[in-house]
Amino acid sequence: MNKETIISKMKSAFEKTIPSEIDHALNVLENAEIIMNGEGIIGRESYLISVIAILHDIGMINAKVKYGSTSGPYQEKEGPAAAKEILVGECLSDDEMERICYIIGNHHTPSKIDGVDFQIIWEADLLEALKKFDKEASQEKLKNTIEKNYKTKSGIDLAKKILIMN
Repeated sequence: MNKETIISKMKSAFEKTIPSEIDHALNVLENAEIIMNGEGIIGRESYLISVIAILHDIGMINAKVKYGSTSGPYQEKEGPAAAKEILVGECLSDDEMERICYIIGNHHTPSKIDGVDFQIIWEADLLEALKKFDKEASQEKLKNTIEKNYKTKSGIDLAKKILIMN
């Protein structure tokens, strides 16, 4: 199993309904990989975090169809089943699949963060949201958000590098 297969499946899923999400998912993956590299996360753990980054918003598709909304709670509700469907046939243990689905099913709920894998996804995804702020007008808010939400040294460094003006 490799990331490219998962990326291809994600692209196929989003192309039909929400094509703009492809770039978002790839940006979150890139952020997660930078954080993982900085934190020394390699091997299987790195692969699983990458899979989650690629598929973290996959619930948007069914949320849009079923509820007419792609808001966080609907994404979380629909995401695990959609991820399982994409990951069928991949070499994942039951525990790995459960962990992937747990994070995807809670990725908008910071109180559910319970491990470095989830923290990295939170930081990588949040960075994409924060990039939309007016950096010049929002420096204090950005600094406070980084301080409150970022726990990994590499995530803090990445967010400050991209968002904080010195």
